[in-house]
Amino acid sequence: AEAIDRLHATNNFPEFTGRLCPAPCETACVVAINAEAVTIKQVELRTIEEAFLEKRVVPLIPDRLSGKTVAVIGSGPAGLAAAQQLTRAGHTVAVYERADKIGGLLRYGIPEFKMEKAIVDRRLNQMEQEGTRFRTGVEVGKDITGSALRSKYDAVVIAIGATNWRDINVPGRDAIGVYQAMEYLPWGNKQALGEIDQPQINAAGKDVVILGGGDTGADCLGTSIRQGAASVTQLEIMPRPTEERPEGQPWPTYPMIYRVSSAHEENDNRVFAVSTEEFLGDEQGNLRAIKIVETEFIGGK
Repeated sequence: AEAIDRLHATNNFPEFTGRLCPAPCETACVVAINAEAVTIKQVELRTIEEAFLEKRVVPLIPDRLSGKTVAVIGSGPAGLAAAQQLTRAGHTVAVYERADKIGGLLRYGIPEFKMEKAIVDRRLNQMEQEGTRFRTGVEVGKDITGSALRSKYDAVVIAIGATNWRDINVPGRDAIGVYQAMEYLPWGNKQALGEIDQPQINAAGKDVVILGGGDTGADCLGTSIRQGAASVTQLEIMPRPTEERPEGQPWPTYPMIYRVSSAHEENDNRVFAVSTEEFLGDEQGNLRAIKIVETEFIGGK
């Protein structure tokens, strides 16, 4: 009981971070100076899951209402955390989400194999019992104006931005078959949950190339594998990291070491130290090849 109270004091959703966070706290652990760090992430996850099993995660309904109303735009982790805190403070809170289900990146960006959506729904049920209201299928600026929200509510919290992706400015970027991760991943999630049979963007039977070696790239890798891709190659602009902490990245900095995600355990075909120069298309405008060049890391650039 004391452990979960301490954990919830600084983290609304430890069941999310315990599964998804890259855990920079572990590499900054003082034990990591000369030994293996405390497994903070696993301790966090075990604590919250034991709390759910023991039914210690209950709705925290405010003693009295403030009479104030708040609109939260966006139902990703930031929006949900803000909404929960404001509701518990006694305000009447409505969360606006343009998608048809609540969760934002948690629901449409994180693959089912990495975090089941039942984990999200479990926490949403608690928030609804606390009094938070959810408005799905409403796009602020289109279905309702910002001025209308400001006149209706005492305050507005903007918690958006996860789908405002970075792009790559190289020739051929407009070729058919080149997609952003956040265009691709939501379809994979809907397919995994049985909401659709065939996603609009489907890797089945295709040779897939993923640009970027981070967590999002690994999510795309795992999704492509499950859709039955013919092959999957992941390109990383940086050289292959070492498996030990580099001398230039001492404790407590987050070291760039060689990491293997669960998706890489299934199919690790990473190519390091390469950069995309051009997307090559066929006569119909479909992507047929990618022109890459080798890179070299010199003087921190």
